[in-house]
Amino acid sequence: MYQLKTFKLFFIVIFSFSCLSLKAQDTTTLPSKIELIPFKSQNFKVEDFLTKSVGSEPVYLAGELRIPQGGKSKYPAVILVHGSSGISSSIDRWVHSLNAAGFATYAIDSFTGRGIENTRDDQTQLNSYSMMEDTFRALDTLSKHDRIDANKISVMGFSKGAVSSIFSSIKRLHKLHGSNAHFAAHVGLYTPCNTRLNEDTELSGAPIRLFHGTTDDYVSVKPCRSYVKELKEKGFDVSLKEFENTDHSYDSPLYINRVSLPKAQSTRNCSIVEKRPGELISSSNGKPFSYADPCVELGTHIGSNPSATEETLRDVLAFLPR
Repeated sequence: MYQLKTFKLFFIVIFSFSCLSLKAQDTTTLPSKIELIPFKSQNFKVEDFLTKSVGSEPVYLAGELRIPQGGKSKYPAVILVHGSSGISSSIDRWVHSLNAAGFATYAIDSFTGRGIENTRDDQTQLNSYSMMEDTFRALDTLSKHDRIDANKISVMGFSKGAVSSIFSSIKRLHKLHGSNAHFAAHVGLYTPCNTRLNEDTELSGAPIRLFHGTTDDYVSVKPCRSYVKELKEKGFDVSLKEFENTDHSYDSPLYINRVSLPKAQSTRNCSIVEKRPGELISSSNGKPFSYADPCVELGTHIGSNPSATEETLRDVLAFLPR
């Protein structure tokens, strides 16, 4: 009898605690609906992406669409493009923050459909331009959704994915791979700006925001400074915000302590330029760039910075068109 009473008391305490936990949960970050939406893309060699619209083979990918709470018939949306680690905790954090602010999110997965887990130690598994093709196709897919405002779809990329989010604004690339759908805004976190393409200052005109850490030894901020300066001189709405003592993946909640990635490939000291259309040349030796180039180094660090993350979040939410 005593054991029965003890069990009942234990059950009541646990049940009460669970109810309190449910009541305390912030439900504003939860979506009203989740859809897994597939789309068709292609694999490209870099030279083919930069010169023609047809890739080597089709691939079938998917993205997770989350519709925020509210009574709107159509919502502004943000396409999220992951980096070399795939869809991670930082993407999840942005999804919840954007949903809570009234934005739909479409987090696309460029890896799983290609049988890739991550590209940190071997970037040759997938180039950034095939991921840009994914981004354009995701835009086409999302612009046709009956709950999405097709005129207010922005794109936000992280590291390798930021190549897609920022350089998809180049008119030349949109002409080759885009459609009637256009991005309303472009956001890049720790963006690789060390590849300069022909006509890369001829842009769509949609506003651009970049965020970067000064101690990032995975992707250097220095090339972004000069690129943003050129774009500003041409009158584009673009800015770069830098955070002191801030590493790569600073918006990830998992890396409270700085983490070393000794085998990760980094082009932080590479300068790559497009000479003839589709031909990327390493400035270090004047030869076609590859990951066997002497400028490619191994060993990087990642680490979170909560204050930089909060400031980036405030800036992005104030920037994105609603």
